[in-house]
Amino acid sequence: MPVTKLCLRIALSAGVVLSSACTTLGPDFKTPPADLEAVWNQQSQALDTSRVSQDWWTIFNDPVLDKLVESAYRQNLPLQIAGLRIFEARAQLGIAIGQQYPQSQQLNGNLTRVGLSENSPNFVSSFTDDSYTQARLGVDAAWEVDFWGRFRRGVESASANLGASIADYDSALVSLTAEVARTYMVLRTLEERLKIARDNTVTQARSYKIADVRFQNGAVSELDPAQALSLLKSTESTVPQLESRIRQSKHALSTLLGMPPGDLQDILQGTGSLPQPPAAMDVGMPAELLRRRPDIRRAELQAAAQSALIGVARSDLYPRFALVGSLGVLTSNTGQSDLGDLFDGDSLAYSYGPSVSWNILNYGRLKNHVRVQDARLEALIVNYQNTVLEAAREVEDGLSNYVGSRQQGARLAESVAAAQRAVDLALVQYREGAVDYQRVLDTQQTLLRVQDAYTTVRGEVVSALVAVYKALGGGWEIRAGQPFVPQERQKEMMQRTDWGRLLDEDATNELPAAPPTGNAQPVLNPPLW
Repeated sequence: MPVTKLCLRIALSAGVVLSSACTTLGPDFKTPPADLEAVWNQQSQALDTSRVSQDWWTIFNDPVLDKLVESAYRQNLPLQIAGLRIFEARAQLGIAIGQQYPQSQQLNGNLTRVGLSENSPNFVSSFTDDSYTQARLGVDAAWEVDFWGRFRRGVESASANLGASIADYDSALVSLTAEVARTYMVLRTLEERLKIARDNTVTQARSYKIADVRFQNGAVSELDPAQALSLLKSTESTVPQLESRIRQSKHALSTLLGMPPGDLQDILQGTGSLPQPPAAMDVGMPAELLRRRPDIRRAELQAAAQSALIGVARSDLYPRFALVGSLGVLTSNTGQSDLGDLFDGDSLAYSYGPSVSWNILNYGRLKNHVRVQDARLEALIVNYQNTVLEAAREVEDGLSNYVGSRQQGARLAESVAAAQRAVDLALVQYREGAVDYQRVLDTQQTLLRVQDAYTTVRGEVVSALVAVYKALGGGWEIRAGQPFVPQERQKEMMQRTDWGRLLDEDATNELPAAPPTGNAQPVLNPPLW
């Protein structure tokens, strides 16, 4: 039979089977319902619900912080690991897409020496060559038709997993920007507390000299300079502790930025002041969390991926239809043939046709596998709903902490001013002999305590603001138009392995806002073999 006629028959058979392959088993995923309040419970004039800031760290108007966040985005190593997992998910999606096409195409050949046993059934020695050499060269192919949508559901699941890996990257980026900002605020807070401690040591040293002079002149007992010296040394003892914590904060920042600690000093530009919070912060509305929070998107996409696996499991309950074929040349050195006849027309051999297989008598294993997938889906739906509730709680807690810290800071500012005035008056009265040194000691201790508390609360205000923006899911938008992994690392990967177009940002579109359904197009342009 001519090869063209053979190929035509195979194509016709494939068309008949494929024309009926239109069933997709399993549920089409729908976003689960989630309870969210219409407005935030915490109400304050400091909250603006009309919009949400994306590059929220810029509201502090601190160029050093801006540079730290940018450097962390470019160099943070755990973030790069999250980006590499996106590439892994892209490759997994490519595998799932490839399953929709002929699953097996093999070019094979063999040269076999055959020896027949004279004791084998029906062996006739006078008419049969008991030993000969056989040569074969051909192509074998098998195509399981996606009759029940098993492979389409696999693509749907892999597509959702890719979206979940992107959401993981975004979540890591949100955490990174927030942690950089928080650590920076802690550093600046500690630097201001260190300055307060040093300033107070200067004031207390001056008071000690006054008390010592009065003691030398016999105006007071030795108790006054002893008390003054005790307070001075106590304050001085806090300096090494604060310096140690400052170094630790710098070490934490350098790790977040993926650089040695020594390289950080050029970015920090020495000691700086604690940034001031804005008069109002943009928090948006609760419903915006569903699309802004990467962990909520991830939970939704994980449920979508699992939903598709139910269809994959259900397809195992039904028969599988496939087209199989083999085309090649075969000859041997028996009879009138020899190995040189391999490419003669008479050596053509072929086989083709449909096949069916059906797992029967599985003793409930396949149905229970479907139940396993369904239980996992329900667990992920509950996890999605819980993630939404946790996100709303984190925002509410952050807003409450922010508003409360601001109110506390306003009161402490007044306390600092009053304490400073009390110290000045106490020193004047002590020089004049109107009060004993205990009054000076009490006022200086109070001043140090409220100054330190005020600076700590100011740090808590800006840290609470950072926590609010982290809870709102802000910060991941800075990756728009940027590669998930630095170009230098991608070049190393390309030198080691042929990645095709999978590392090309322009060739791969990200998922839409909604998770894929059974009719959604895959993220990658098929086929990516």
